[in-house]
Amino acid sequence: TLLNPITSGKWQVTDLLHVDEKSKTLYFTARKEASTRTDLYSIGYNGKNLKRLTFGEFNHQITMSDGGSYFITTYSNVSTPPRRMLLSNKGAIIKELGDSKSADFDQYSFGATEMITIPTDDGYNLPAVVTYPTNFDQNKKYPVVMNIYGGPNAGSVSNSWKGTSGQWWANEGVVQISVDHRSSGQFGKEGVALMHRNLGKWEMKDYTTAARWLKAKSWVDNKKLLITGHSYGGYMTCLALTMGADDFDFGYAGAPVTSWELYDTNYTERFMDTPQENPEGYKNGSVLTYVDKYKGLLRIMHGDMDDNVHMQNTIQLVDRLQNANKHFELMIYPGGRHGWGGLKSAHDMAERFRFYYQNLLNRPVPTEITNMRALRGSNK
Repeated sequence: TLLNPITSGKWQVTDLLHVDEKSKTLYFTARKEASTRTDLYSIGYNGKNLKRLTFGEFNHQITMSDGGSYFITTYSNVSTPPRRMLLSNKGAIIKELGDSKSADFDQYSFGATEMITIPTDDGYNLPAVVTYPTNFDQNKKYPVVMNIYGGPNAGSVSNSWKGTSGQWWANEGVVQISVDHRSSGQFGKEGVALMHRNLGKWEMKDYTTAARWLKAKSWVDNKKLLITGHSYGGYMTCLALTMGADDFDFGYAGAPVTSWELYDTNYTERFMDTPQENPEGYKNGSVLTYVDKYKGLLRIMHGDMDDNVHMQNTIQLVDRLQNANKHFELMIYPGGRHGWGGLKSAHDMAERFRFYYQNLLNRPVPTEITNMRALRGSNK
């Protein structure tokens, strides 16, 4: 029997972690303070006494004890490396368990990373995280790499530590940005519902808005915006270089869907209905529809044994691009499934470096990278 709702409001519950039947209290995680952060809360069965148990402007990853009396949070934000804390189920700090920030951390120069929002012309503020080049100078012009995924209810922007791998490109003078569109889950079910029968539409509208916002900045080289992603992100990348080719210059696409008729029905028809019921949606969401608009330079990679996004997606796009006499790059990884490892992964990484240096930085790949490639290639 339904007794009463427990939570309400324009925020998202992400997980139920513990039910205390004795005190009639629930412990759950939610994105309430901000859509880009997760916190732990407690609330009574009756929907009263909602309490935030975590602290600060951090993204919290929570593990609760079996009895629910304690929890451990691993917390960070874009400027704070992960720390770990033990707390009681009332939110009282008991002990700091670890801090990943080493004593020599401050000896290194990092490109600053910050959370921003990008406004759309119809009222959305798209969450984004940007890493600026080391020693950023607004009087200079920098190339941009936009990393995306883009699937429905699958946002990738969070106020959490991004690690240090991106600092290579920050040191090389590249702006790096990730953006979530209106249907990424950052705007709840209302935003996700917009994608029904419309895969490709709203994502590209918002990514194009982000591209134009970037290119309007005095510190962006408006001829060097590269977009990259894998799987759904590969689909978005291919759309960006076709449907959105006026706003994007380079694309690096892994295992892309190119036509929704070619993807599995369990996923596709949940969002698109059938091709018979929604022919316009399938046409408008297909990369193949926009091949005539293609310009810039797109690189496509696919594993020939991909059992998720079948390689026919890439082959059909390649066929159309060739027939339209378009220049692009293609790499097939024999034995690769929806990703690839080992020497194939090393090859892909080396090629990504080559593509970025050649097209964004206009200089050769540094010798330390080429030497690493040679070493890996000899390690068979």
